[in-house]
Amino acid sequence: MATQPLCIDYLTGHCSLGGLLLGACELGICSILLGDDDESLLRDLQSRFPGARLQANPERLRPDIQQLLAFIERPQQPLSLSMPLNATGTQFQQQVWEQLQQIVNGSTISYGELASRLGRPKATRAVASACAANPLAIVVPCHRVLRSDGDISGYRWGVARKRELLRREATFAEQS
Repeated sequence: MATQPLCIDYLTGHCSLGGLLLGACELGICSILLGDDDESLLRDLQSRFPGARLQANPERLRPDIQQLLAFIERPQQPLSLSMPLNATGTQFQQQVWEQLQQIVNGSTISYGELASRLGRPKATRAVASACAANPLAIVVPCHRVLRSDGDISGYRWGVARKRELLRREATFAEQS
């Protein structure tokens, strides 16, 4: 498990899905959160990193948040962030998050299929928990994971956001 950062620079922005918060420590991007408003996003960030000092840093983060906001609106464009990803989680969570990044834009997978890919076919609930703990919305696309019957289930940032992200990705995948 990675150590918690001591200081996190952050910047918030807004898109058609609501608010977006980008957080970065000295090792890279440690948090990308979706929410309804800046206050709830900051509370979420502080609860994920309770000992960290948070400081607004628009100069450092503006190019990356602009990339993320544009990608949310038009998910067919490439996403090129200037910093590496630095998600804090258990070894299993890290494995789930790495596997999620292999799911192609416009595609989905079930929790059970994802558990099988990890060589742990009975770990469906653990996979769902890892998705819920994902600190990097959009970039680690946990929104692409569905129930085994294909229905949309819970999403850390709201089922309506998950449904809309999937709709946008499917629309842009069809246009390709």
